[in-house]
Amino acid sequence: MNSNIGILGCGWLGLPLASTMVKNKYSVHGSTTSQDKIEALKEKGITPYLIKLSENGITGDIDGFLTDIDILIINIPPRLRRDPKENYVKRITHLHKAIIATKIRTIIFISSTSVYGDLQGTVTEDTQPQPNTESGRQLFETEAIFKENKDLNTTIIRFGGLIGPNRHPAKFLSEKKDLTNGMDPVNLIHLNDCIGLIRTVIEKEHSNILINGVYPLHPTKEEYYTSEARKIDLVPPTFLPSNHLKSSKIIENSPKTVKIYQYHTSIIS
Repeated sequence: MNSNIGILGCGWLGLPLASTMVKNKYSVHGSTTSQDKIEALKEKGITPYLIKLSENGITGDIDGFLTDIDILIINIPPRLRRDPKENYVKRITHLHKAIIATKIRTIIFISSTSVYGDLQGTVTEDTQPQPNTESGRQLFETEAIFKENKDLNTTIIRFGGLIGPNRHPAKFLSEKKDLTNGMDPVNLIHLNDCIGLIRTVIEKEHSNILINGVYPLHPTKEEYYTSEARKIDLVPPTFLPSNHLKSSKIIENSPKTVKIYQYHTSIIS
């Protein structure tokens, strides 16, 4: 029997994930911060909730959203680019308090490989993060809130750079000039594989694990973004000559997690 799922954050990833789970006979509660999206969620068979997390608390029917949920997927990234002073940890702390007041015990927390910072070499789930951005630091601190709560079964998925509909990789760097990181390897994942990985975690009942969600192909940025731009007739970026790797960070899965999921959608278009 399929579980009831709550997806907190039905945006670029959360909405197609919720739609996919409904099609696979799951009952899905989905949240949005926009009244305009309520009807769109209803049309896809998602039970919609208007919920906003802030540093001061939660507005909206969070109790209703969390009622009768077996698995909660937290898909709310930091908004530090828009608000550099945001305290993301406080926002999620309010959510954590609401969760522990319910019967929900299975959590999937969507994080980011930004927690690894500028580490060099092959980085796996066994690597100790060294975040060097405020967003990465707050994400890493937030992960700990759930990991340290032994009453919760929390799986953390750290996704790499997200590509897919409306996020074509070539558009990220098109026409940019004199970039210095051309020899850096890319660490990307397609939306389809994000959804596939989350579904696998749910359907195979994986819990209390950490997974890096990154496609296992890592061309250099110069090779990759130049090729992808040309495929859709965009002006490729230009890179300064370099005889060495500025950052040779390649994000992979450790032996204990590599068999959890088989990637299906190539980052190469």
